[in-house]
Amino acid sequence: MSEKRSHLRVRGEPPARWEAARPLMPLIDGHRRPRGPYTVAAALLGHLVPDALERPGGLVAAHDIEIRAAAPELAALVPARRVTIEAGLTDEERILVPAPRRTLRLANGLAEFVRDAAPPGRALAVCNGAEADPTDVELLEVMMRRIPAGTLTITVYSGGPSSGPDTRGDDELWALVDRCTREGFLHAVVELGECGMARAEPGGERWWRFAQRTATALGGLGRTDEARALWDRVRLSSQDPAMHAAGAYGTAMLDARHPDPARRDLARARGWMNEAIAISSLLPDPAERAFKLGFDRNGLALIELRQGRPGAALALVESAIELAGELGERHPQHRMVLLANRAQLLAALGHAKEALEDYEAAIALDPAFPDHYLERGNLLFKLGRHEEALADYERAIAAGPPLPEAYYNRAELRTVRGDSDGALADLGRVIELDPGYLDAYVNRAGLLAVSGRDPEARADVEAGLALAPGNPHLLTVLGQIETAAGRYAAAEAALEQAVELAPELAATWGNRGVLRYAVGDLEGAVADLTRAIELQPQADLHANRAVALRTLGRTAQAEADERRAERLG
Repeated sequence: MSEKRSHLRVRGEPPARWEAARPLMPLIDGHRRPRGPYTVAAALLGHLVPDALERPGGLVAAHDIEIRAAAPELAALVPARRVTIEAGLTDEERILVPAPRRTLRLANGLAEFVRDAAPPGRALAVCNGAEADPTDVELLEVMMRRIPAGTLTITVYSGGPSSGPDTRGDDELWALVDRCTREGFLHAVVELGECGMARAEPGGERWWRFAQRTATALGGLGRTDEARALWDRVRLSSQDPAMHAAGAYGTAMLDARHPDPARRDLARARGWMNEAIAISSLLPDPAERAFKLGFDRNGLALIELRQGRPGAALALVESAIELAGELGERHPQHRMVLLANRAQLLAALGHAKEALEDYEAAIALDPAFPDHYLERGNLLFKLGRHEEALADYERAIAAGPPLPEAYYNRAELRTVRGDSDGALADLGRVIELDPGYLDAYVNRAGLLAVSGRDPEARADVEAGLALAPGNPHLLTVLGQIETAAGRYAAAEAALEQAVELAPELAATWGNRGVLRYAVGDLEGAVADLTRAIELQPQADLHANRAVALRTLGRTAQAEADERRAERLG
């Protein structure tokens, strides 16, 4: 777990006997071996779910995805209510690996279930917290943050009984790696996959299956150098064309998708992707060739897009869709991804109607997959079709565990429609689910400042600046707050820094214009507001400049600005 930073509050050794005033259940051993991810969660759910099923209100059904992901042994008690097409696919047809943030969604959903299912005033203790899987560490952190201590007091101890040596066989390890890959438990995939590779013959089929999943998980976790080294081992250990094609694709994606944009090497990525395509085009089986070649062309499309060639990217995706037509009813998830990718490219190129048609087709293939509702909602929002966009955001919210991005996007829509209270509620939900969501602090601080709720806005600014010191959007709001309070020197310092960091940000120039007007620098106010209007014409900017121009006696110009403000408003 060393690569996952944790803020979990952990004590030393547990007491010889767990004695709390009102224990929820016996002491839980949180050691990740032998069970793996969500060891703590499974024990907790095993205790709470049977009783929760007896209550009215559908609490268990509302959290079916989270419960079944964390405790698959409860599947017989918890029917799947929201099921994606992946559940019915073969191993080779499953091509999507959930992003690392999925576990945060699961943790929030589980925390809400525990909060509502646990009798109030109880205590929970976990030992071997230092050996817990990252999924459990994250869950415990979220529960401690989101469940009031009066409902459930949680104590985690670092020590506890030893779990003994790992005696799991290869088949058991593989089943666990396969489950963890499908659920997005990437840290466990790496740890267990490396264990499985150590037991298998390098280059053999079982070794390859462990290696492929381990390298993919390492890439997903941003551990790029380790992933690259493992793909190199694949090339050294095998002469199988399919393995080399997959290795070339995987290596290309490490360069194309590096989490630090400055370290992306798109030229090197193109070289590896061309190698993958060259190998895939020679595969003897027609169906395997059509699938893998289309998969690789879709990867090359990402590189074309990031090199600023959306037209070339679109042509590649269309060729991949044509190849997918040779697969019949097989690989529906592959077709879904291709359709959604083409929709994104069509939208970027201004072909909104065709993009919406592709999103419709992608959603028809898997109506329970939330991402495409979110993407289609964003396009509908840009087109001004607000009711349809709102419906898509709400479909994305309903499709699975709590999704911060859907609430964030709905907040933006509500802001545009003048529903500040609704937007503030959604942004509060985003921050509750993910306290590190910087843009939510930016937008909420701005809305609070506009509403005159400056102390709350300042709190959000301070929280956001703690995450991203020097963020120009937050500094702009800070300048606005300081100006309103008459602290002009502090306002000037914040806005000067923001202008220096982001000279293209219209709001910063606009707020500095208001500050300059407040301190009597009328010409400076007009200059700043003019620059803001050049960057982003808005009604309030013209109205503010009109005030400054009238004060200077430039009546005709002021009247012209007032007319523009009225038209824009």
